[in-house]
Amino acid sequence: TAKVGTDYAAVSQKMGPPKPGQSRIVVLQQKRDGLSMAFCACDVKLDGSSIGKVIVGTYVYADRPAGRHQLVAGETLFPGETNRDFSTESGRTYFFLVKSSARHDSVTGVTMVAGLAGALVASAATAGSDNPGPAEFVPLDESTARATLAELQLAE
Repeated sequence: TAKVGTDYAAVSQKMGPPKPGQSRIVVLQQKRDGLSMAFCACDVKLDGSSIGKVIVGTYVYADRPAGRHQLVAGETLFPGETNRDFSTESGRTYFFLVKSSARHDSVTGVTMVAGLAGALVASAATAGSDNPGPAEFVPLDESTARATLAELQLAE
């Protein structure tokens, strides 16, 4: 069940906790920090199914059966994907902060200076990165996540 629409406190109050045997996965991206270009307009998949596009200041969530899962982030025109495998327990909520990867920041920076040709060179030069995708999924504890989510809106 992927949902879109409003702030997390209202959504979680309306939805209640995950149903028995289920866990909730929330993926969020903080608001932009000044003029920083360190952000990703990431299409997020959970276990192969799209749960939405996370952009600056938004979040998406989905309830899934407890167990092993995989988050994947991709970005249009970005060569590579970010994968994160994790396990969940019944009744718990798991929060992941999406941050732009070092490779994403390198390619974006060169693209702004040198255009599309520069992006191709930067993509090739960074192809061996530990994380070939545009993002990092950083696990957050619940109190940090809820404080951050208070300022965000559910992605449309």
